[in-house]
Amino acid sequence: MHRRRHYIYPDTQTLVNAFVCEVNKFIRQADKPENSLHIAISGGNTPLAVFDQICRSTRKEDWSNVHLYWVDERCVPWDHDESNYGNARLRFIEPMELPADQIHPINGEAEPGKEADRYAAMLAEHIPFEKGVPVFDWIWLGLGSDGHTASIFPDQLELWGSDRSCVVTTHPETGQNRISLTGGVINAARRISFLVTGKSKAHVVNQIVMKEGNYLEYPAFYVTPQTNYLEWYLDMEATSWM
Repeated sequence: MHRRRHYIYPDTQTLVNAFVCEVNKFIRQADKPENSLHIAISGGNTPLAVFDQICRSTRKEDWSNVHLYWVDERCVPWDHDESNYGNARLRFIEPMELPADQIHPINGEAEPGKEADRYAAMLAEHIPFEKGVPVFDWIWLGLGSDGHTASIFPDQLELWGSDRSCVVTTHPETGQNRISLTGGVINAARRISFLVTGKSKAHVVNQIVMKEGNYLEYPAFYVTPQTNYLEWYLDMEATSWM
């Protein structure tokens, strides 16, 4: 399917409800063992609200053929409040009692370079490859107010085009190490959805969508899936420039 669409909702909760409806429809595709779905998820407040709604509207059985991965992870322990996996575990994985063999986290406590290599090797083992790149069925992305996505930041834009599946990045302000999927892996996904809320993101969304200002400096601008199946889920505040 080839489509690029922008969905605009009056508030975050309405956006979350609509997105979870899409999630429910999507996971119903995996009703047979051979139809496993591979989904990579991101951190942030909006995904946490999505997890809460998923727990209210789906059953454990609905996820029996879904494998979960992470777009990026901070190099912190899983019980740290900044851990993307740790937050997903508390708000989604444990409440839904999802089996451990379907969950594929990045280990934020490991040595970053070795963990990036390990995660890339794990992707090669579990996910179908096309042209040497793992192909996710769906990737959920966030957007930073500086235009970053995954954990590829504007001052490290060269990492977007790395020939590796996973790289180590550094937050430009805190110096915190992170592990991130690269642009080649992200753009190989069959479907990509941005989840963007809040006024702080409006100027970046505007520049990316309208191709104005500093858009070429933003890693998020380079999310151009080969399938052309790209969606932006936006609340009104994120489109306050319109």
